[in-house]
Amino acid sequence: MDIDYRLAFDMAPVGLVLSRNRAIVDCNQHLCEMFGASRQQLMGQSFQILYPSADEYERIGARMLPILNAKGHYADDRIMKRLDGRLKGETFWCHVTGRALNRAAPHESGIWSFEDLSSRRPVKAELTAREREVAAHLLDGLTSKEIGRALVISHRTVEIYRARLMRKYKASTTADLVHKLMAGG
Repeated sequence: MDIDYRLAFDMAPVGLVLSRNRAIVDCNQHLCEMFGASRQQLMGQSFQILYPSADEYERIGARMLPILNAKGHYADDRIMKRLDGRLKGETFWCHVTGRALNRAAPHESGIWSFEDLSSRRPVKAELTAREREVAAHLLDGLTSKEIGRALVISHRTVEIYRARLMRKYKASTTADLVHKLMAGG
C-alpha cells in the first residue's frame, strides 16, 4: 500500500509546521484552524506572528537554542496568539514540540507540532510576557532558582513574578497557583 505523506501531513490531528530559520515554510490545516489563518497567510512568515509579543519570541528562541543543539529536539508549554477570525488576538496555552534537522544549526530547518491546550487550560488572567514565562516554568515543576537560571534572571526576581501571579490568580500557595494555572483560573 502506498502512503500519501502529503495527505498524512495535511490531515494530522495536531498542527504541523516545516520551518527554516524560524519561518514557516509549510503548515497543515490543523495549524491554520488553531491560529485562525490560511496557509497562504502563514507560509513565509516568521513564527513571531504566533507569539503574544516580539520579546517572547526572542526569549523562547534563545532559550531553546542550546537544548536543540544538545538534544536535537525541544518541547514546552507556552502561551501563543490567534491571528484572525472571531478569536483574533486571543491568547491560549499551546504545547510545542520540535526537532532540528541539523543539530549544529538548530534554527536552520525543523519540524514542529502544536497542540492547543485551551480546552484543558484556558488563559483567564491578563499576564505580562515575563509572567507567562514564569507560569510556564512553574507548570513544569521548576523551583525559583531553576526558573531564574532558565530565564537568566535572579531567583528573587522570579519570586516577585510568582507573587504577582499568586495575586492575579488569588492563590494562597505555589501548589494552589499551579492548580489554578492548569485549570485556567
